[in-house]
Amino acid sequence: MTTVLYNDRVTAAASAHLKDGQLWLNPEDFAAASGWKPEPQGLCRGDACIQTNENWIDGAGAISLSAFADHLNQPALHDSEQDVWAFGESAGALQDQQQSLMAPEFTLPDLDGNMHSLSDYRGKKVFLFSWGSY
Repeated sequence: MTTVLYNDRVTAAASAHLKDGQLWLNPEDFAAASGWKPEPQGLCRGDACIQTNENWIDGAGAISLSAFADHLNQPALHDSEQDVWAFGESAGALQDQQQSLMAPEFTLPDLDGNMHSLSDYRGKKVFLFSWGSY
């Protein structure tokens, strides 16, 4: 049994097999592992669809999760001893995520006891300095 770690999913894929250094799964295991489902228009997740490539699907209908992840620029790691495959977020997706992150709202006192909320400074540059004695 092959374990597949894909984004926040952990899946045991019974159909997994290795061919030419790539991980191949049947359509059911591929969907369970990745969240992308084979549809007539391609591999789809929600409203997003990616047209399939002939190199991703073999004659038996198995789908190469490795080739698909490579197309999405996702790094992949295979531990052959434990039979585990791990797929990470693409660098582009991580960069987009980091640029859109917003700090959580909080309110803290200054040295004079005046309360300040982060939202009071929305749209302005804020320098936060913290210190701990641990």
